[in-house]
Amino acid sequence: MLNSMTRRHLGVALLTLAALATADKVQAGTLEDVKKKGVVVIGIQGDNPPWGYVDSSGKQDGIDADMGRAFAEYLGVKAEFTPLAVANRIPALTTGRVDILFATMAMLPDRAKAVQYSKPYVANEITLVAAKATPISSNADMGKYVIGVPRSSTQDTQVTNNAPSGTEIRRFDDDAATIQALISGQVQAVGANLFYPQRLNAAKPDLGFEPKLHFTALYNGACTRLGEKEWNETVNKFIDQIKSDGRLAAFYAKWMKVPVPTFPDSVPGVPFTVQ
Repeated sequence: MLNSMTRRHLGVALLTLAALATADKVQAGTLEDVKKKGVVVIGIQGDNPPWGYVDSSGKQDGIDADMGRAFAEYLGVKAEFTPLAVANRIPALTTGRVDILFATMAMLPDRAKAVQYSKPYVANEITLVAAKATPISSNADMGKYVIGVPRSSTQDTQVTNNAPSGTEIRRFDDDAATIQALISGQVQAVGANLFYPQRLNAAKPDLGFEPKLHFTALYNGACTRLGEKEWNETVNKFIDQIKSDGRLAAFYAKWMKVPVPTFPDSVPGVPFTVQ
């Protein structure tokens, strides 16, 4: 479906190598170019509510979509969204297919070698989710089940790092496919973000899906290409502005249903500014 689907079996390490190899060849999207064109092309997840998804009318929605539209307004241009699968986010940015990512990009040191993160604007939690009746209380218990994850996601990394050797881990193209795999019985548990239980219980409330294991708390940032100082400074100023003027709080109230958290001043291995 997407041009970079041939890369879908590659992990973050290979994405990093590809990004470093092509970073100085990218021609697309200086800020001046974007303003002249009148459009900023934003990479976003296509089916992962409430982060980014396409609603019933065909409109991109979710907190990342609201962030993207607000950023386009800040630049004085229109927002054009490109829905991306999890594994296609970094290649789409580094090859110039999109100008910026508001795409549930958890701040991870390996990814920071391939893309430039902004300051954080949203928090997330990564857990293992299964039906209430599924007895999982330790990492060792994961070895008894087939575990589903979105390929190349933070959930993939956390499950892979925490599951016992030999655990069967099935990797799917995106969050929607991972959720459907659990609902349909292809897997017995999934690496999940904050909103998986809500989505699972809306689809199949009789099973009582719940978090079984807590892996990590994460923060998401916008991503631009390595070395693009003007882009990085601009998106950081934008994030500062929406934090101070109340718009981020409004987005949080609308989509996350919780107050805006206190964001860290730094994340180990993940610079928020061009070095």
